[in-house]
Amino acid sequence: MEWLNYHHLLYFWTVAREGSIARASVKLRLAQPTISAQIHALEDALGHKLFQRQGRNLVLTEMGRTVEKYADEIFSLGREMLDVVKERGAPRRPTLAVGIVDAVPKLVAHVLLQPALALPQPPQLQCHEDDLDELVARLSVHQLDLVLSDHPLPADAHVRAFSHRLGECGMAFFAAPALHERLRRHAFPGNLDGAPVLLPGRGAALRRVLDAWFEQHEVRPAIIGEFDDGALLKVFGQAGAGVFCAPSAIRDEVERQYRVRALGEAPEVREAYYAISVERRVKHPAVLAITRAARAEVFG
Repeated sequence: MEWLNYHHLLYFWTVAREGSIARASVKLRLAQPTISAQIHALEDALGHKLFQRQGRNLVLTEMGRTVEKYADEIFSLGREMLDVVKERGAPRRPTLAVGIVDAVPKLVAHVLLQPALALPQPPQLQCHEDDLDELVARLSVHQLDLVLSDHPLPADAHVRAFSHRLGECGMAFFAAPALHERLRRHAFPGNLDGAPVLLPGRGAALRRVLDAWFEQHEVRPAIIGEFDDGALLKVFGQAGAGVFCAPSAIRDEVERQYRVRALGEAPEVREAYYAISVERRVKHPAVLAITRAARAEVFG
């Protein structure tokens, strides 16, 4: 069995945090050659370079940044253990590290994650937003427990992970009260013809589906704005700039949070959501609570 030398890890971690061997030697009260030798020993044990020189400075390599993150967690756990043993702190809550693909609406993510916080022993949530490729890469090295996505893992992905379908729903269209009052005098979706609308950017998959839906219903809205950021789009909608759409599964939450009213729904404009994990069969208690609630309540 291979064992990690935690003294070597501590010297590496201190240099990474202090930014130089010279400053680390002062903090650790050790000679610089001693620290250098211990870091080289750690690199030999791991089989990777952890630092590289840029001019007169030492900078972390990509593997060095990964090791530093683990060292942060290791030494943080050590401090918490001492606090608990000496009755200075409460036992550590379990963590749930979730990656959220940036196309997933914030309210959808909130609704999907809420069941985890309702557990008898709720985890400490750690939420990270990025594109799918970056999040799945972090999932593969166990930096994340779960990724919430609006599409499954591609078939050609070079990562062993599994897509668990949570459900799907149609889209609802919303407007601020004054705009809603004006448009509701005519039947939906005809009342969107010529109406001011706010749409996702042209690169979004939902945008292509909406354009096809407008064409199918012979609706020509006046496009007031296009947004890559869905949260910013809703802020403009709340201010009355135009009609916007959001998943019908969160219709009540959208109306309450943004103080808007639903004009109508387009059930044929579908969006699906997935939980991606390294488990073929979900066992993590918090992830299990999320998947069950999504299927039975949110999209059921």
